[in-house]
Amino acid sequence: MTKVRLAEPRGFCAGVEMAIKALSWMVRIFEPPVYCYHEIVHNKVVVEAFEALGVVFVDDVDEVPPGRPLMLSAHGSAPEVEKRAGEMGRIVVDACCPLVTKVHHEMKVRARKGYTVIYVGHEGHEEAIGTMAVAPESVRLVQRPEDVEQLEIARGEPVALLAQTTLAHDEWSGIVEAAKARYPELWMPGRSDLCYATTNRQAAMRALAPSCDAVVVIGSANSSNTVSLAKTALASGCERVHRVNSLAELPDDLEGIVGVTAGASAPEWLVDEILSALSPSEGIELVHVTAEDEYFPPPPELRDLLKAAALAASLLVGVPADPGLPTASDRSTPAASVLKPVGAPQ
Repeated sequence: MTKVRLAEPRGFCAGVEMAIKALSWMVRIFEPPVYCYHEIVHNKVVVEAFEALGVVFVDDVDEVPPGRPLMLSAHGSAPEVEKRAGEMGRIVVDACCPLVTKVHHEMKVRARKGYTVIYVGHEGHEEAIGTMAVAPESVRLVQRPEDVEQLEIARGEPVALLAQTTLAHDEWSGIVEAAKARYPELWMPGRSDLCYATTNRQAAMRALAPSCDAVVVIGSANSSNTVSLAKTALASGCERVHRVNSLAELPDDLEGIVGVTAGASAPEWLVDEILSALSPSEGIELVHVTAEDEYFPPPPELRDLLKAAALAASLLVGVPADPGLPTASDRSTPAASVLKPVGAPQ
């Protein structure tokens, strides 16, 4: 192999950083098991690392015993799930990505104003399920431009368009055009629902893929933004695209120029392992598209728990606060470093 073209940005986004650190702090505060509703993020390696520490992932909050700590995943949860989670004395922290929370709010407001909401998303995806559950009677799911033509919405009824945050731009744009053509008075949010991180990673992929003989996308099959990156690589002209969970799945016959990127829930150490194995003779070329400095603080419920833990420690003579716990702002603490005690490679 001659060269690696490495995408920047890649890997963890601000929402994933927040969610992973939040669950790590929960593990430090409470004795195991700590429960999490759905996978905290869609990445096999991250989930297995937390499971090794005793985190139990459940698909029904009723599986969580009374009084136990429970985290709701970054993908967002249905209102009924949130309600049930808080019953029976459970200690609940909601790690929903703020960008998903924004879409939930938009869904609620439009439904209250009498709109029918066309929601662009992947059927069965946890984010789509949670968002549509905010206003199930008012929402219509579409996945392709042709789905718009099949919608039965009364003439004159106000129509809005919202989206799953992790969609590929190509998936979104065709449906937008179809919806605007059919519903000229269509309401859309002033700021796109598409996640900045998803958009940026796809832009980097479009910049590097055309000149590559192969592209490696690091991330899991149930990660929508990871799958979208692979589709973007193919659409950009690279005929050989491999999505891998880890180094163990990397093909051993890659040649020429190889592009490398990572989905928004894939840790950077996986990238480092892949780059080391590829060992290109002409080195690594960084394909920089934009810089990201977004930061999401820990969920408010967790900040309250951290303050309480610090206060309890200070009241015990000779027992200092746990230095591994964050302050009210943990911006300087990268999620990758937090994961290391959970079993991540150095």
